[in-house]
Amino acid sequence: MSHDLDSIVGDVDVLYLLRIQRERMDEALLPSLHEYSLRYGLTPERAARLAPHALVMHPGPMNRGVEIDSEVADGPWSVILDQVSNGVATRMAVLYLLSGGDDSGSRP
Repeated sequence: MSHDLDSIVGDVDVLYLLRIQRERMDEALLPSLHEYSLRYGLTPERAARLAPHALVMHPGPMNRGVEIDSEVADGPWSVILDQVSNGVATRMAVLYLLSGGDDSGSRP
């Protein structure tokens, strides 16, 4: 575990980014979004150091230019669109089952 993205970016198999909640920036956890981006944002320069097999994930919605650069979000390491699509289907299935849906797999 590290707080220094630059020291580990070349060693990871999956880089999972989280969204900065701008609505909570009043709490002064970070001096600015710019500082966060400089320190933790996945820029094309940082992404170039990822292993060829590495994956970039983000649950969405993304703040492009803050936690991830658009070029990286749409680049070859990114599985973000698949992740978001699969997350929607998974949540729909869980909600269906929790609401009393039949999970037996048989159709009438």
